[in-house]
Amino acid sequence: MLKRALTLASLALFFAGLNSCAKTADETTSQELSQDIQDKILALGFSPQNARAADDGYVVEGDIYLTREDLDRQLEYQLLRVGDEEQYRTTNLVTGLPRNITVWINSGNGGNKLPTSYIAALDEAIARFNAENLQITFSRINSNSAQIDVTKGTGNYLASAGFPTSGGAPYGSIKVNPHAIGNHPQSTVASILAHEMGHCIGFRHTDYMNRSYSCGGQAVNEGAANVGAILIPGTPSGPDPNSWMLSCIGAGQNRPFNNNDKTALNYLY
Repeated sequence: MLKRALTLASLALFFAGLNSCAKTADETTSQELSQDIQDKILALGFSPQNARAADDGYVVEGDIYLTREDLDRQLEYQLLRVGDEEQYRTTNLVTGLPRNITVWINSGNGGNKLPTSYIAALDEAIARFNAENLQITFSRINSNSAQIDVTKGTGNYLASAGFPTSGGAPYGSIKVNPHAIGNHPQSTVASILAHEMGHCIGFRHTDYMNRSYSCGGQAVNEGAANVGAILIPGTPSGPDPNSWMLSCIGAGQNRPFNNNDKTALNYLY
């Protein structure tokens, strides 16, 4: 099965297999990044392996976006990495609960607009969260004054996002590459968007300790990073093959929340 890694900061989803060697003019593999950049990525706790330049920043872990300013930040603490494929959260979470998070998708403005079909996919992703009766809800608005903007990105990844701020706000941007996603079902696009929204509210990849679990290929440990990789109590200590927060997703696959995902969501929110 063709598998793609989810990038946003997120989950930039990279092609495995067919397009694993494909690069465009705005992409740079980790081997082509300067040693200084690789050292800064490593200093933040992320692996520089397969890191690449994209959208005026860098994508690590397949779908986590780091700005150039992020690379110059100093670590304030270090965290112990534990476990195998349990669910994990970042140190910073969204605060001010209960809270509704507004989301805007650019489907008609400028060069970074997305296909109008992505509106329905975003609505489906939002509905998945809202059906869980959490203290966090999402609503789509028709204004770019939203707390999270969903816009078109560039590069060899499906989507990317980031993690909550130290002030308790969700990460404010999800970048989606419709060219990389291609002609996949609405449920697949909804799964990708829900994954990136998960990053925005503080979820790490379920298989962050070993990306090869869902992506195949060489084993890669993404690292705890300064954002944290904290085990969510009640989630399994063994592999979870269907989690919505796995690093990679199969072509055409639908990944709604499974029981372990729901446990993690309800524990945090």
